[in-house]
Amino acid sequence: MNYHILLVLLACTFSQQSLGAAKKDKTKQNRETPYANWVEPDFPFFSSTLDARIDRYPRPLLTNNVTPRGIILNLGNDCWACFDVDLLRMAAVWKGKGITEDGLAQKSYHPWGSKTRGGMLAPKPVGELVAANGIYPGWQVGNKPILTDPRAPAPDPNEVGRGSLPEKLGRFEAVRLAGDSVVLEYSVAGVSIREWVRQIDGAIERSFIVAPSKMELLMVICARRLGKYGFQGVRQLNDGRVMYALVPPHEENESFCISHQVWDSKKSPRKVDFPKGENKTRWPETVVTQASLSKSSATYVVDDIALPNPNPWKRNFRPGDIQFLNDGTGVVPTLDGDVWLARGLKNSLKNIEWKRFASGLHEPMTCAIRDDEIYVFDKNGIWRLMDTNGDDEADVHELFSNAFGQTIDLREFPSTIRNAPNGEFVIAKGGQQKTYGKHNGSVLRISKDGKKATLLGYGFRQPAVGVNPRTGLVTSGDQEGQYIPSSPLHEVRDGNFYGYIDDKVHGREKYPQNITEPMTWMPHSVNASSISQVWLFGAEMGMLTDQMVHIGFTRPEIFKVMLNNRGLRLQASLSSVTSDFQHPPLNGSVNPNDGQLYVAGFQIQGWGNVLNRLSGMSRVRYSGEQSTLPEEVFPTDKGVIIRFGTTIDKAMATNPDNYSLATWHYKRTPKYGSAQYKADGEVGIDFVAASSAYLSKDGRSVFIGVPDMKPVMQFRIGWSLATSAGRKFEKNAYTTIHSLSPFKPKAEGFGNIKVDLTPRELAKQTEGPITFDEGKRLYGLLGCIACHSVNGDNLAKVGPTWMGLFGSEREVVVNRRKTKAKADEAYLRESILNPTAKVVRGFEKGEYAMPSYAGVVTDSQVEALLLYIKGVKDGDKSVKQTSTQAPAVSFE
Repeated sequence: MNYHILLVLLACTFSQQSLGAAKKDKTKQNRETPYANWVEPDFPFFSSTLDARIDRYPRPLLTNNVTPRGIILNLGNDCWACFDVDLLRMAAVWKGKGITEDGLAQKSYHPWGSKTRGGMLAPKPVGELVAANGIYPGWQVGNKPILTDPRAPAPDPNEVGRGSLPEKLGRFEAVRLAGDSVVLEYSVAGVSIREWVRQIDGAIERSFIVAPSKMELLMVICARRLGKYGFQGVRQLNDGRVMYALVPPHEENESFCISHQVWDSKKSPRKVDFPKGENKTRWPETVVTQASLSKSSATYVVDDIALPNPNPWKRNFRPGDIQFLNDGTGVVPTLDGDVWLARGLKNSLKNIEWKRFASGLHEPMTCAIRDDEIYVFDKNGIWRLMDTNGDDEADVHELFSNAFGQTIDLREFPSTIRNAPNGEFVIAKGGQQKTYGKHNGSVLRISKDGKKATLLGYGFRQPAVGVNPRTGLVTSGDQEGQYIPSSPLHEVRDGNFYGYIDDKVHGREKYPQNITEPMTWMPHSVNASSISQVWLFGAEMGMLTDQMVHIGFTRPEIFKVMLNNRGLRLQASLSSVTSDFQHPPLNGSVNPNDGQLYVAGFQIQGWGNVLNRLSGMSRVRYSGEQSTLPEEVFPTDKGVIIRFGTTIDKAMATNPDNYSLATWHYKRTPKYGSAQYKADGEVGIDFVAASSAYLSKDGRSVFIGVPDMKPVMQFRIGWSLATSAGRKFEKNAYTTIHSLSPFKPKAEGFGNIKVDLTPRELAKQTEGPITFDEGKRLYGLLGCIACHSVNGDNLAKVGPTWMGLFGSEREVVVNRRKTKAKADEAYLRESILNPTAKVVRGFEKGEYAMPSYAGVVTDSQVEALLLYIKGVKDGDKSVKQTSTQAPAVSFE
């Protein structure tokens, strides 16, 4: 089916949806959207958590009926069923309008949508329950139902999300698409079972085919006194608590049918039947886009790739990752449960063909490729997606692994999955928990067969990992927040604890074990939210080839990671590669077609990003220009070595005035983030003067002599140099000094030099201008734009707007008590330097908070920010909330 309709105008409207697209009038009748409903009426299932609790007598078994991992079957005619893949039970059957929009994907799907509140919130059935079950296995061995949970409890024994059943009891295996419906495949005590659910003749019928079994099996149908039933080919019993069916031992396949009456109907269940033939092709069309190539002359440039918006299904496209098959086909999961294939990602990027491959997943953010097969990580587990009939669409979703816990907590994101040596995977799961589940905020190793999960580390707020596929080294970023004083980059191993707790869950400052500190911290002003790491093995990216890069989210950027294993433990330094992204980045990988790095990502309104575009994809391309990135930044007991891939001008390299150094510490507390502290404990930064500087014999390394080098939480070194050919360049690097190795000048290539460590007078730190324009510059530079609006656009920001702020009277919370305060200069200054002193009412219970900028900004910068806040009392329309739009899109 060929449309080939050129949609230049529509592309400019929809292709890269921006935060400013929402109408100011948010009344329901005036909401406009380019997208169809999140739940697609013609697709047979989607995945979601489900809260089907009934708190009243006479159904005590249903008081905790919550499903963290649910397959929601869309049966048509407003009939629905939720199958729990962990407990192999039909959690709920109902007639109505589906589910409430309480999930992250549903609530944020349309342009007016925003992030959900953190915590134990799940969508609920909308309509009348026809059948439901409590927290017990839906299938059991024996002839008497056991209505308790056999799984090992979580740290909180009341937590329902305990993960899968022990394999000897049962295991969910696959969702197999069949025509307009699906067949569920699972096993009980090693006995294979196929189930088909449909709505027909006023009833919802569940048909089963049970493989030969030497054991008597029991299937719990429903809690007693909930609905009417019919049976075909099976013995039905009632023990006063539940209705159940018994399947006796049998040598041939056994089939039976159970009917839940939805409307008044006297018809008995039909003869057991299953859909026959191949699955139909649902999305034959493709969408063609192209990229806008960078015109920058930098060494590493960013090409902006148009997403397949709009598309024939009016489906939102929010990519979380891109990984590649052997032939260079990109595999892209989206938050809304879809997986797309992207072809033509090479060279000029003029003809990128997008094909929709799968749907129905539960907020997937990431994927991995093993043996050229697609594995997608969502809240239900790790799925292997298979196209068995060659039509470029997945018709079998095989649940490769759900051997780890998953709660209904909205922030327990499936953050990352990466390949590890020996066919294993490493996954990262979000924290910020409101319950003490098994694996909130953890990093896990998944065995090659998917049956075992091993804890590598826990105590993360929102981890996002990278794995060296050659050595197995596991690293993870995390987000600044409560108990996380700034953005860290960790080595993850040995089941260590990495510092994040929730006061209400764990107790205030009650750490379960000693905290493992990160390889390095990153300053808040550089990036407040670290994401994943990518190893560039097999790349064609100059000096970045075979190196690791680290992705920053709040201020979209990638950093080169320089690992240092010379001391007592693994340390790392970071230096920026490029920040020329036009969208939020999350994950990426190297494309085997062109050897370049591709990055995809999205944001939800309210996540806090300095950009306004909601989603995008980019290629980070090596232009061939000479690189001036450092190859190594290595602190020693006498100073710092910086190595480059090119020769450096000697006069500039040996002038100590061309280097700036600073050190500071953080404090880990229940407050959001941390101020910066000098060595004496006072707020501020210790600036350090270089005593001397030396150039190596090969002209590619410099050594900066620094007196009194000591371990410190944050060390920054900046340089302003030139290559031997005269090309000037400037850069900063950031590291944490855990230990200092002795400097050996001859071994490091500097000859037999004697390092001059005579203290030099520190150059006076010049204050910047105190102007409106400087305040506006700082508003963007310091990331204030990510949380505070200034132009009156109706955007979901995580902090109060600055428009109309100065001089207004504010309702605030001080020490948990409500009061009022006038937003004068003193109030604003305190809000910058001690933001938790007075919190605007309505923001005190948010999961995000503002870190202290004490020690981060100078006095003149505070004054410039105050001047800007005063000046935007009526708004600043020059701050744009829309973004550069992408090139044309067409359907084929």
